[in-house]
Amino acid sequence: MKRAYENLLHSYLQMFPCVPLVGVRQCGKTTLLDTLPAGWKRFDLERRADSQLVARDPDTFLRLNPRQIAIDEVQSLPELFPALRVAIDERRAERGRFVVTGSSSPALLRSVSESLAGRIGIIEMGPFSWEEVSQTVGLDSFLRRLLDSKATPEELIADLAPRGELSLVHDFWFRGGYPEPWLNPGETFRSHWTEQYLQTYFFRDVKRLFPGLNELRFRRFVELLGGLSGRILNTAEVARALGVSQPTTRDYFDIAHGTFIWRMVPAFTRNSLKRVVKHPRGYLRDSGLLHALLRIPEPDALLSHPQMGASWEGMVLEEVLRQLSALGAAYQYSHYRTSGGAEIDLVLEGAFGLVAVEIKHTSTVGARELRSLRDFVAEHQARLAIVVNNDVAPRIYDDRIIGLPFTHL
Repeated sequence: MKRAYENLLHSYLQMFPCVPLVGVRQCGKTTLLDTLPAGWKRFDLERRADSQLVARDPDTFLRLNPRQIAIDEVQSLPELFPALRVAIDERRAERGRFVVTGSSSPALLRSVSESLAGRIGIIEMGPFSWEEVSQTVGLDSFLRRLLDSKATPEELIADLAPRGELSLVHDFWFRGGYPEPWLNPGETFRSHWTEQYLQTYFFRDVKRLFPGLNELRFRRFVELLGGLSGRILNTAEVARALGVSQPTTRDYFDIAHGTFIWRMVPAFTRNSLKRVVKHPRGYLRDSGLLHALLRIPEPDALLSHPQMGASWEGMVLEEVLRQLSALGAAYQYSHYRTSGGAEIDLVLEGAFGLVAVEIKHTSTVGARELRSLRDFVAEHQARLAIVVNNDVAPRIYDDRIIGLPFTHL
């Protein structure tokens, strides 16, 4: 399948000396390197021969290979980053010299940012998105239109076409976006692949990067993530359930977030006239992984599961963020909840303005359900509010509130 990040990668290579591709393991970073032009050389630091070649003397390696070099799994060789900085600064005006990929280190982005600040364009990749599964990458889209800060609500939805049928949406929701199960369809393969993926995550990534970690307790923590997904997080409660301290629990969440399987969504607290809940909310980033942890066997069982609403919410939230990232948009995200019960699933801030997003699995939305959005838009002078749902067509609910079917996202 064509990846939505392909155009962004080639665009960044025209602007920056180095482009880091970061994201969860098996999301397709290495495959995206296949789109690099002829002449690029690739080195995989998880291959012993390549690792020995680069690690022996990173400075000399980069002097001998000064351009069109792609290096995979750089989190295993932190000393490469200072060498990259030196190599880049020797030819600072030259663009498109290096692409590096990394998947599973909370310190990876920090190392990249500290060593290569001002020299890089970072791309955070995720598994397949709805636009990739529906094979509509590059076509006109709602979020592409949203990046135009002057577009009116009417212009945002005018003649907007669906990307696919609702049945494909639910298939994508149940299976998640990891490429391997999509390229090898079949329920037996999917279930076995997911189980092996979790084993790989523990033994290949977490155990190697954090050798002092209590493996049994961290395994229990990951199993708890299925029930925590979509909830306001209280680290004290999680700590009691695991029998560990709150600092240890916070470390566990940092590891899950830093290895890209979990997304921590901070609370929106800016300039609020109301008492707001300041705890973060969290989601497993991939719905297929969530359903595996919850032992949900098939789509019909998902629709009657207690976590159905939280699962749908997390999938839609992740889809919005994946599409914005693939477009190269700069944005911040948060959730909003007041002590009085008003709640908004996703708040986006960027050059496109302040946008509130509410997520519903239903086809219809009642006037009472729009109250939190209306109040938020009025209080914070937001540009727009969006209700992502399963309606048959986009519609205008209010002068600044849009109803958008997921099929049209």
